[in-house]
Amino acid sequence: MKVAVLVKQTPQLSEVTMGGEGPKWPGGIEAVNPFDEYAVEEAVRFKENHGAGTVAITYGGVDSVSALRDVLALGIEEAVHIESDSYSTTDPQNIARVLAACIRKLGDIDLVLTGKQACDDDSAMVAFAVAANLDWPQIGFVKKFDKADDSKVTAWRTTDSGYDVVETPFPAVCSVVKEINEPRLPSLKGKMKARKAEIKKFSLADLGIEHDKTIEIKNIQPPPERSRGEILEGEPDEVVNLLIEKLKADQLI
Repeated sequence: MKVAVLVKQTPQLSEVTMGGEGPKWPGGIEAVNPFDEYAVEEAVRFKENHGAGTVAITYGGVDSVSALRDVLALGIEEAVHIESDSYSTTDPQNIARVLAACIRKLGDIDLVLTGKQACDDDSAMVAFAVAANLDWPQIGFVKKFDKADDSKVTAWRTTDSGYDVVETPFPAVCSVVKEINEPRLPSLKGKMKARKAEIKKFSLADLGIEHDKTIEIKNIQPPPERSRGEILEGEPDEVVNLLIEKLKADQLI
């Protein structure tokens, strides 16, 4: 069994501030998308509990290598960097097409793990679009892997009312939620090993992918401030009647 985990480098959200012209992104090196940390931890657990091989894949610019070294320090065995400066202007469907092409090129992947979404765009689309491009079964928002062997896996899929228990054959794609585990911290030995690790690089041309800029962000603004609520005063019966009249006037009842 071999597990691939898809990771994205994102800004430290605690350092992002909003100004009159939109968000001000922090400078310096970014971090692994927090939701992807749970997928990384689960991939390492597949290695420890089932003897699976592990590889991390990221699509991004030169600085994205730091995210790969972070996950190598946690116990991921291999890393692949799809290097392109166009990643920031690529929509989720085309990002998924690039990642799926990389998974095909690697050729021996049984299970793909991702976080449930990225914290910068919150699209939650890439995992499912990767599965569609590969024509593989997928399970979204997994809170627990119950059973796994070399041919299939059983997962608890989060729903609005609880969870479903779903079994899927390999190869498959699964996105995970934060309830699935508690991500570990890297050891000093892991950091030293990650610093020296070789990272395989692919270009879009290596993957047979061509695409132009597919998305342009025109503007980002915070949501408008909510107006202050109205407080009704008076005797209880009077307040109730007044509230009913106001709700009727606004056609809410």
